[in-house]
Amino acid sequence: MTMNFFWLLGVVTVFVLWKKGDCFQGLNATEVYDGQKNEWYNKALLVRLNLISGAAAKGAVCLDGSLPAYHLHRGYGSGANSWLVQLEGGGWCDTIRNCVYRKKTRHGSSNFMEKFVPFVGILSNKQSENPNFYNWNRVKIRYCDGGSFSGDSQNEKSQLYFRGQRIFSAAMEELKSLGMRSANQALLSGCSAGGLASILHCDDFQALFPRHTRVKCLSDAGTDIAGHRTMRRLFGGLVRLQGAGSHLPHSCTSRLNPIMCFFPHRLIANVRTPLFLVNAAYDSWQLQASLAPPSADPHRYWYGCKLNSAHCSAPQIQFLQGFRRQMLGAVRRFGKFRKNGYFINSCFAHGQTERQDTWHAPGSPHVGNMGISESVGNWFFDQAETKIVDCPYPCDRTCHNLVFAHL
Repeated sequence: MTMNFFWLLGVVTVFVLWKKGDCFQGLNATEVYDGQKNEWYNKALLVRLNLISGAAAKGAVCLDGSLPAYHLHRGYGSGANSWLVQLEGGGWCDTIRNCVYRKKTRHGSSNFMEKFVPFVGILSNKQSENPNFYNWNRVKIRYCDGGSFSGDSQNEKSQLYFRGQRIFSAAMEELKSLGMRSANQALLSGCSAGGLASILHCDDFQALFPRHTRVKCLSDAGTDIAGHRTMRRLFGGLVRLQGAGSHLPHSCTSRLNPIMCFFPHRLIANVRTPLFLVNAAYDSWQLQASLAPPSADPHRYWYGCKLNSAHCSAPQIQFLQGFRRQMLGAVRRFGKFRKNGYFINSCFAHGQTERQDTWHAPGSPHVGNMGISESVGNWFFDQAETKIVDCPYPCDRTCHNLVFAHL
């Protein structure tokens, strides 16, 4: 995947060669271009891969049986005893065929993972780029199970291991041994499939700490409320194949079919731990995979719109406004709890906390005078109740809209 940045009429347009299901922090791009100043940011910090050596004895392995892994950059000063744990995203696999393919990639095997990854956005070590968390212990847990860290089964014939639940547990035990057990504050975050995982494991994460520890969770682009037919088929296959049903939150499975409990909007209101949602009202991945997948668009009526929002017709925009209203309705009950927060901007994007240009940078997305980084900081440190909703498209001129070279 490659990305290029252009400033058009005050709105950043990001051109992408699409790789489905990914958030964009994991790209090996270590510099970010600021079109307003016509200059590049400093190179990002590159952080080494670490394997969880004791995981195999616990059966906590990637799809191919290799060891799970993480990247850790130590905190210092006022952040030495604070921890930010990010769960990597990268789509799902719901069939044997898809998972066999996946186990030969970095999202199914640590053998194919990058040895170093850039820490940018919410993982950046620069105060100017990440004012609230720059000096915390910051961790990226790699995603190699294809089930949002939720499965616990295997397929011997295909030599596939669906051990996401065990990977999460093994990773948490590893981090506790490295000092996280005595944290005075901790934040679990994730984007896309990792954003869903941060919701699924939010209360589990809080249970790792004493009651006096401030513990909260952040889900970025993890609130999929669209395309029930397409996504129910995907999540249904995943839950059955990976044996995830018994590990999904009981607050949901006690009321609903476990398949429905893979939909975040069915979960968020019942998460006991404070939770913050960052979501684009017109999420690019949902538009392509849920709202108008190729199977539902044989005449490619939506093709141009999915590539570039500027190519959407008036009826298509009207349809997308309905999608936005549906999303706002889905978070209404969730938003009634003071402990929760959200930042929903009217952009065509997918994942905004893991990219420097959208998290905290000159010209980053704002609603009024509030950016994403500031909103998350206000919420986490209890500085203000933060529930921010943008006006409908196309009113927001600060968006960094994704435009795709091809699908």
